[in-house]
Amino acid sequence: MGQLVNGKWSDEWYDTKASGGKFVRTTAGFRNWITPDGAAGPSGTGGFKAESGRYHLYVSYACPWAHRTLIFRQIKGLTDHISVDVVHPDMMQGGWSFQADYPGATGDSLSGKPFLRDIYTLADPDVSGRVTVPILWDKQQNTIVSNESSEIIRMFNSAFDGITGNNADYWPETLRTAMEPINQRIYSTFNNGVYKSGFASTQQAYDEAVTALFDTLEWLDAHLATNRYLMGNQLTEADWRLFPTLIRFDPVYHTHFKCNRKWLREFPNLWAYTRELYQWPGVAETVNLDHIVRHYHYSHETINPNRIIPINPVIDYGEPHGRESLG
Repeated sequence: MGQLVNGKWSDEWYDTKASGGKFVRTTAGFRNWITPDGAAGPSGTGGFKAESGRYHLYVSYACPWAHRTLIFRQIKGLTDHISVDVVHPDMMQGGWSFQADYPGATGDSLSGKPFLRDIYTLADPDVSGRVTVPILWDKQQNTIVSNESSEIIRMFNSAFDGITGNNADYWPETLRTAMEPINQRIYSTFNNGVYKSGFASTQQAYDEAVTALFDTLEWLDAHLATNRYLMGNQLTEADWRLFPTLIRFDPVYHTHFKCNRKWLREFPNLWAYTRELYQWPGVAETVNLDHIVRHYHYSHETINPNRIIPINPVIDYGEPHGRESLG
């Protein structure tokens, strides 16, 4: 909730009136890249060399975009090389805060700032735009490398391989062309589609978003009937971009964002696939359902004005998934 306008805090977050009742996500403002030798990446400037201990992640356990980066930090063996701070799950009038009085919230271990917005103004006193997680911070230059999660996970995928010796490649060159339209459909209709549904302020905007969302879930469930992963038998970035929204679907999006035609667990292949990814080594510890449920229901006053936290069903993501036979 809120954004920085020329370095000053504004309580405005989004306005659906200007877009016919549709929720429109803003783009990230910091687009530099960490590379093995510090050379410039596809965007931004150079000078961000992959080094152990130099970089820091600011995340929310509740945020699916930040969740991607936590997953890649785990599966690429970066936990000893990139440190992490976690914001408080409640995003109130002041935006994401570093209040540390809630289990799992760490505070700001680097600079002791009270709000996430202060990290943005440390990097650029005149910064404008939404205050979002994740933030990838450079301790050496005291600035933000990137706040674009899709690019942070690609840095984590390969930039540190010479340090960690972990050469697992979740963005293989041979699959990139085929993967891109899958990533785009999932992002537009599902990752962002839950928000388009939940924050729609007209019936037409909601109907359009939620219909596209369930069309995509039906397509995914059919695809996964004969494919273990989105790109066949190889686990890729596309799977890890999908997973954070899947794991939040039944606990939050189904009811809170009115995405309630079906539960995720009514899609047999998607449900088994979600459990398999949850059970991938290191991934379960990146999932904090308490922060997830608390954040959405407590922070979104326009949707849940009394801030009642639902009891929710008990969901066992650790039960056998049975997908070994697919490859």
